Amino acid sequence: MNSAVWNKLIRNKLTLLSCMMLAVMLVVALVAPWLTPHDPNDISLEHKLEGPSPDFWLGTDHLGRDILSRLIYGTRISLGIAFVVMVLIIVVSVVVGTISGYSGGIVDRVFMRFCDLLMAFPSLILSLAMLGILGPGLGNVVFAMVMSYWVWYARWIRGMVITAKQQHFIAAAKIAGTPGYKIMAAHILPNILPPTLVLATLNLGSIILSISGLSFLGLGIQPPTPEWGAMLNDSKPFLKSHPLLMLYPGLCILLVVMAFNFIGDALRDAFDPRQETWEVK
Repeated sequence: MNSAVWNKLIRNKLTLLSCMMLAVMLVVALVAPWLTPHDPNDISLEHKLEGPSPDFWLGTDHLGRDILSRLIYGTRISLGIAFVVMVLIIVVSVVVGTISGYSGGIVDRVFMRFCDLLMAFPSLILSLAMLGILGPGLGNVVFAMVMSYWVWYARWIRGMVITAKQQHFIAAAKIAGTPGYKIMAAHILPNILPPTLVLATLNLGSIILSISGLSFLGLGIQPPTPEWGAMLNDSKPFLKSHPLLMLYPGLCILLVVMAFNFIGDALRDAFDPRQETWEVK
């Protein structure tokens, strides 16, 4: 990241605030076992549905489990799954999109027709269909999310690769006898990875929302795992009597999604040369 891009980012107070909040959440996720005051799955029916107290800072749920402890562990689960899903999406889409765009011909047509087939269905509907067949669970959620979202990235990356391979430095590398795999690794990938990472950052919020939505519908992470969407699902029957049970995990999802959106927007603007501003000297 060059100095101009870095200067743009640090001048954006909202971006800095979002980065600090995400950094705090990542630290909380890493040290969750030492930070939680109670076991997140410890059931204590004599303390069920209690309000905030010195023993339970945010109260307890319908099974007497400490809400704060479950939120802290939920940070680890929700962010961890989202990062794993996004990394797998990027790996698959970069490989398919780069090979398809650079090779062209029958290889490109086969890959893109398969992408067209998957893109005929909305991503969330496709995820729901896969989970309906495979059943709920952590591994199935990751697989369904990756299979539902990678095609959009692959087509976008393919377009960038087609544009990049028409540049003069690629033609010079071919004339010099450089093998195709070296051209893709040394010349094309460095040009497509920065915008791809920006897009991934911008869409991490959507991934978290989708994972939480699947858990809320009962098709994602299953109880008693303390995941934010699953906590929302558990709290549905108590919305009127104890609305804070849904407010806490909902607020966590809102803050994380907003932070990723702000950071993604800032990165997009920082890397976009059309966003250059002129200052009067």
